[in-house]
Amino acid sequence: MWVFGYGSLLWKPGFEPAESVVAHLAGYRRSFCMTSIHHRGTEEDPGLVLALDAETGAGCTGLALRAADHEADRVLDYLRERELVSSAYVETPVELDLADGRRIEALAYVIDPHHRQYCGGLPLEDQAQIIAQAHGGMGPNAEYLLNTAAHLEQLGLGDDELTWLAERVRNLRG
Repeated sequence: MWVFGYGSLLWKPGFEPAESVVAHLAGYRRSFCMTSIHHRGTEEDPGLVLALDAETGAGCTGLALRAADHEADRVLDYLRERELVSSAYVETPVELDLADGRRIEALAYVIDPHHRQYCGGLPLEDQAQIIAQAHGGMGPNAEYLLNTAAHLEQLGLGDDELTWLAERVRNLRG
């Protein structure tokens, strides 16, 4: 079983991958298009988290993470508990192109654009203002952004929007 990591799964997968390979997913973009009312914000003061937002011609590069066969059921249960807490994500089978030339099927957690937590199209400055101040059950929203941006950079997969947001949020937080 493979899962596509494009946000916090990059730095906090919650399981020890048997294999981890840079992967590209066509037709989606990584975007802070989901309000977070549990992990990085609250109902009263929502934060923002990344989601895969369907977009023609777009693409997202991240990591394909393979669970060991003997752990696949446990990992799937864990991921469903973690990612499907509010039904804003839809567990979706996707085709990934791996950096080593393989093409595989993986699970990805994709935003439901009809869910009340969907907030696609927010200007970057608005995203930065929200992320800089929000805090939820898993900690500060800024921590989520900064960890994700740093891990993408470490993998050589820098994301211009996340890099800009990370710098802006650092400035806003002093």
